[in-house]
Amino acid sequence: MYLFYIDESGSRDPEAIQRNQDGTKADKDPLYVLTAVSLFEWKWRDFDKSIASEKLSLSARLYRDHSLKLDLADCEIKSTWLRHPKLRQAQSRFLHELVDAERTHLQELFYKQLQLRNMQIFSVVIDKRKLLSHMDHDKMHKKAYELLLERIESFLREYHPKHQGILVIDDTDKTINRSLSMKHAYWQREGNQQMRFSHIVEYPFFSDSKLSNGIQLADLCGYNVYRAFTRKNFSYQFFYQMLPYFYTSLKTPEQKLDGLKVWPDDSELVQFASESFIAYKTKMPGLFSGHS
Repeated sequence: MYLFYIDESGSRDPEAIQRNQDGTKADKDPLYVLTAVSLFEWKWRDFDKSIASEKLSLSARLYRDHSLKLDLADCEIKSTWLRHPKLRQAQSRFLHELVDAERTHLQELFYKQLQLRNMQIFSVVIDKRKLLSHMDHDKMHKKAYELLLERIESFLREYHPKHQGILVIDDTDKTINRSLSMKHAYWQREGNQQMRFSHIVEYPFFSDSKLSNGIQLADLCGYNVYRAFTRKNFSYQFFYQMLPYFYTSLKTPEQKLDGLKVWPDDSELVQFASESFIAYKTKMPGLFSGHS
């Protein structure tokens, strides 16, 4: 059994342009990113224990030095809190009270899990500048999820045909969760235009990210994808380090990064991703030979 932890980055607002009453226009968030990380069931305990133990050790230090008593649910990691001191101070007492070296060490511990637990990354980038007018936030979210589901099914079908996959998603909105679950149920029964989802079992599990280190890792990875594409920079440090862990099919290793999808297909980011990946592979020959 494989667990796939899913989180989003960017706004669910499908509009990329804000039209003001005075006739002027302003750019809004151009991308929406949905990202998953995989974890084999037998590796979950070591994965969770290594991160939880470090969080508890840091919280114990805060208690000794500042009499600040925190439980594990107070020690959540979010990319926005790591990057923005004001948000961190307002929303995470745990991260705010840590020193820079401790925050950096904890962040690096999360990323180390990709290699230690042989985890794979899957991500869908929606370019909102290319969406048709009928696309609302619910349809956009479900489209990103469908494309992500295709990549997860392809990964299991190719590398782990005897295993099943369960999806674990950050619980943020009950209405959106219900809508997504209903569409998931349809795909489970009927498939979509591309495939049948024979390796995905059950319906998505919606979990509070506070206690899910898997969702927290998906959050960190998702922002890195968002940052790399909004600034058109595959060399962004944290995204660059993630690239070897994206799902790559043995059938198309020379052509594309199968775990990364840009949609719609007429987005200029499709060509950007392709050219950037080829340039990366030229620097790192032999690195992408498929993942098991």
